[in-house]
Amino acid sequence: MQWTMHDERKPGHSAMNAPLPPPRRIIDAAVMAALEEDGAFDDVTTRALVPPDQWGRGAFVAKEAGVVCGLPVAAAAMTALDAEIAFYPLVADGARVEAGAELAEVEGPLAAILAAERVALNFLQRMSGIATLTDAYARAVAGTRARILDTRKTTPGLRRLERYAVRCGGGQNHRSGLSSAVLIKDNHITAARARGAGGLGAIVAQARAAAPHTMRVEVEVSSPEDAAEALEGQPDIILLDNMGVDDLRRAVEIVGGHALTEASGGVTLEDARAVAETGVDYISVGRLTHSAPALDISLDAGEA
Repeated sequence: MQWTMHDERKPGHSAMNAPLPPPRRIIDAAVMAALEEDGAFDDVTTRALVPPDQWGRGAFVAKEAGVVCGLPVAAAAMTALDAEIAFYPLVADGARVEAGAELAEVEGPLAAILAAERVALNFLQRMSGIATLTDAYARAVAGTRARILDTRKTTPGLRRLERYAVRCGGGQNHRSGLSSAVLIKDNHITAARARGAGGLGAIVAQARAAAPHTMRVEVEVSSPEDAAEALEGQPDIILLDNMGVDDLRRAVEIVGGHALTEASGGVTLEDARAVAETGVDYISVGRLTHSAPALDISLDAGEA
């Protein structure tokens, strides 16, 4: 595979602080599963009409403005079918582009390009859509202390790719999975109270005692009063779930910097600024990964 990377990132997004893509083994595993699913190794239409020695060239073109993400994955999809394919990115992941921008060029056996086209585009459109929506949220809260987080509401098997897309859009990642941090949610609290564990402070203290000393402990609350009670257990983060801006502001005041605060629960792009201005440290947004619209990108390919 031939691969060259141009450093044309969005303003303030230098090569030094550019998000690192997932390890190649993660990309390759996702790509191979998608190619197998699509029948790319047995493209009967292309085999009937395009001889294996016909050379082709194509360009990935953004049909609308957005933030690019997924070029290494698109490259892996293209080159998985034929090692002769060369993939040349013209921008970098994380770059903001306008409609009509060429994102990458591909050259090689035309049959392999056509067979891999849909899988490459699926990844590139999906990941760019996530990056674009995340960028919109990050811009909405710019100038406040709040940072935009993703959640675990990801496509099964593609979390590492989708979390990378969030970083390319200027967001940050929440816990990567159930084993990476303690997050005491409402069902945990209900279960603990059912066996007489006590109040929120005691429940938080119990979770902290059971966790490794280096692991963050977060607890979900639904009111400022619950936030005050949870503080007794000395959590690292208090998740303020489905609160209006007035309650968020009061909860932040009650916490008073003794823990980080995270707003969560249906925060829309239109609401994000008001939520950020309550003083929360984080805003977690599930729709970044479960509802981001794909960015419209095409591959214009033909004979070289």
